[in-house]
Amino acid sequence: MSTDIDFYQLLEVERTADGDTIKRAYRKLAMKWHPDRNPGDAEAEARFKAISVAYDCLKDPQKRAAYDRYGHAAFTQGGGGPGAGGFAGGADFGDIGDIFETIFGSAFGGGGRARPRRGADLRYDLEIGLEDAFHGKQAEIEVEVATACTTCSGSGATPGTGRRACGTCHGHGKVRAQQGLFVIERPCPQCHGRGEMLEKPCRDCGGEGRSDTIQKLQVDIPPGVDNGTRIRLAGKGEAGPMGAPAGDLYIFIQVRRHAVFEREGTALFTRMPISFTTAALGGSVEIPGLDGETHRIDISAGIQSGKQLRKRGAGMPVLQGRGRGDLVVEVQVETPTRLTARQKELLCEFRETETGEECPESRGFFDRLKDAFSG
Repeated sequence: MSTDIDFYQLLEVERTADGDTIKRAYRKLAMKWHPDRNPGDAEAEARFKAISVAYDCLKDPQKRAAYDRYGHAAFTQGGGGPGAGGFAGGADFGDIGDIFETIFGSAFGGGGRARPRRGADLRYDLEIGLEDAFHGKQAEIEVEVATACTTCSGSGATPGTGRRACGTCHGHGKVRAQQGLFVIERPCPQCHGRGEMLEKPCRDCGGEGRSDTIQKLQVDIPPGVDNGTRIRLAGKGEAGPMGAPAGDLYIFIQVRRHAVFEREGTALFTRMPISFTTAALGGSVEIPGLDGETHRIDISAGIQSGKQLRKRGAGMPVLQGRGRGDLVVEVQVETPTRLTARQKELLCEFRETETGEECPESRGFFDRLKDAFSG
């Protein structure tokens, strides 16, 4: 197809069409070629992209005027029009050749054989303990992944043999078919767009150049990782077919719940029960931290349940940074449930000495009750 296939022909409208006509034509074609209505159809997807590019240009008066005067050169680097550097916003007109090449062939984009397809990226979920997230560690994992075939070194060809031009597309990687006004180019079904065939495929990998193997990999986990932290191992994903580059392996971290500490960002939380005598008289307790140190927590006299005490710099490390978060201890005053006779006697003596001033919150509550229901 020659380069006279332009935006107006794509939208099936006259060059004199007004904006409403162009919009109606676009909606009709977009509905017809939308990928959701044509699942798995690469040609439909390419057509949808092409008409979207065309509509993005023609609906804008400035872009349309530039296109009418300079054609596609208005939107490509080195073009003769005022848009040679591209317009801001809208579709990416720098990719126009790639889109048109998909459906119209080399007349717009240069054509040629399919590029080597890079291997797929892979995901691996790794569960670790909170202690490992604090200190960091080196973990060994096993991953089943397609790697380069050792027999053919990833080429797909039996050692000592090579490749020849595809007899179907004669080395071009594409075949053409007439469809109405358009000449449609598709990847060659015989060579899958590569333009060449193996003289003798490798027996071990069937010509793919890769085979599934179990790989043992070392993963360096830095201190401070959290749920969802992603670690990338470049080139450790699936090998590409016939010697193409491998993809990447992404390690996603999951941190197990800890028996004592909960985490929120770099802060560590824990709930600490204390006796009611410690709450009344004050004191201190010692808590072992994930850092291996013992942290002293001072408790002031008269502390109440729910009070949070903070130990600066005793929390989680900052990932890829400096410093640490805080350790936050929430106090829970525990009422004794098993008392000796002597303890009960002492408590009874204490109760006889109470004046109400010892517990201002209780006194205030009952005063409010009295006020609410009196009179």
